[in-house]
Amino acid sequence: MALRVLGVDPGLTRCGYGVIDADRAPRLVRVGVVRTPSDLEHGKRLVRILAGLREVIDETRPDALALERVFANNQLNTVMGVAQVSGLVIHEAASRGIPLELFTPSEVKSAITGYGGADKPQVGEMVRRILRLDAVPKPADAADALALAIAASWRSARGIPTGAAPRAASGALTPAQQAWLNAEKATRKQF
Repeated sequence: MALRVLGVDPGLTRCGYGVIDADRAPRLVRVGVVRTPSDLEHGKRLVRILAGLREVIDETRPDALALERVFANNQLNTVMGVAQVSGLVIHEAASRGIPLELFTPSEVKSAITGYGGADKPQVGEMVRRILRLDAVPKPADAADALALAIAASWRSARGIPTGAAPRAASGALTPAQQAWLNAEKATRKQF
């Protein structure tokens, strides 16, 4: 039976989501964004995002959820909105008993492209190839959400717990697993 994973790229204006079924080859189930206008009252924006994500969860019934970890940058308003949306996702996963994985951007990029410094077009193109899509999902928030879902499904398929060194069947690390491990180590050093 395939593992169904929902990836969420949190944002206040555009909250990307992507659902895949992960079996031998990942398959797209649903992708999109929940949008809110910037002139809508802040609380109503959060309500709209939560309602949209609940609809996706209710319709697709994911077995696992993957969320991009919030990083602080110079844009405090952006970080606050992303953090608030992330809190909604964490609450919803916990309330429903859905296992949740948090990923740094470099972990996802390493898992999808093999390089933690990949840019958005590179990640989008690899998502397109992995899921055998005709085009890269738009906007980038949707492609990023699918990348999160793919990364979580690969980690789960290999039985790799958060923070643990991944191991291939032979005991050696694949290049993608080594890149993932390096990204996790670099992230832990930052905190």
